[in-house]
Amino acid sequence: MEQLNLTTDWDKVFPRSDKVDHSKVTFHNRYGITLAADLYIPKGASGRLPAIAVCGPFGAVKEQSSGLYAQTMAEFGFLTLAFDPSFTGESSGQPRYVASPDINTEDFCAAVDFLSVQDNVDPERIGIIGICGWGGMAINAAAMDTRIKATVASTMYDMTRVNANGYFDSENTAEARYEKKKAMNAQRTEDYRNGSYALAGGVVDPLPEDAPQFVKDYYAYYKTPRGYHPRSLNSNGGWNITSSLSFMNMPLLQYSQEIRSAVLLVHGEKAHSCYFSRDAFQKLTGDNKELLIIPGASHVDLYDRMDVIPFEKLKRFFEEYLR
Repeated sequence: MEQLNLTTDWDKVFPRSDKVDHSKVTFHNRYGITLAADLYIPKGASGRLPAIAVCGPFGAVKEQSSGLYAQTMAEFGFLTLAFDPSFTGESSGQPRYVASPDINTEDFCAAVDFLSVQDNVDPERIGIIGICGWGGMAINAAAMDTRIKATVASTMYDMTRVNANGYFDSENTAEARYEKKKAMNAQRTEDYRNGSYALAGGVVDPLPEDAPQFVKDYYAYYKTPRGYHPRSLNSNGGWNITSSLSFMNMPLLQYSQEIRSAVLLVHGEKAHSCYFSRDAFQKLTGDNKELLIIPGASHVDLYDRMDVIPFEKLKRFFEEYLR
């Protein structure tokens, strides 16, 4: 594995819990990329524990929402791992700030690799949580990795659908997709000529007065002390412009109907993205699948609002399916 230079500071956007032990760890995926992660273990825990790997939102780092989810679930007695995806945060991978439906699904499976060989983890009781764009990655991982016994997708985005078709499928034509691909492939030429990758920009700043409410919500999280982090793509320069190309040709949820393990989809009733979870749920099969809609909640409410995120429900879900 590559030797990473990990910070020793507590630089999370949420307070540290005195109920769990925290440490920094690294693991590698099948593409040779070394991933950085925060490991949370309930204080005084003994024996082999059920474990949960957490990632997301799309463009965030482990010091934001995923760390909050991981630390909270550790307070409930689970060993948890919040990791930075390949090419982002403290994880390795070149070029920086590129996303891939394949590699980022593999990141979840690599987290399961790591957890499966820890002396204090029961390899038969491993689950995952994906937030926002990593909700879709989590479902894709569950469709492939039979070691995953329970999956939660919170405030889920299907990144392949939104990149191919636009929001609310408003660009769902061959012509619209062609024009997007044409622009991004022109950018590829420009990037190669320049020897660097142009960034798409993070959350818009300054915020236009006529910005949609969900953009205002993103700003309120990523661009203010509430959620800003210096390593977060959304808080700063964003992804590479050409990252979207690989998502346009590879539907993430193609085989989600084959998932036999338990799946819980959680979404806010007022979230602009709620249609992703509603549609994804329709494709799932079996009596161990559930869609939970949180009344009055927006997309970003499920990033960090402790009074909105249904942690008690998540606790019961994982206790049932990671027995």
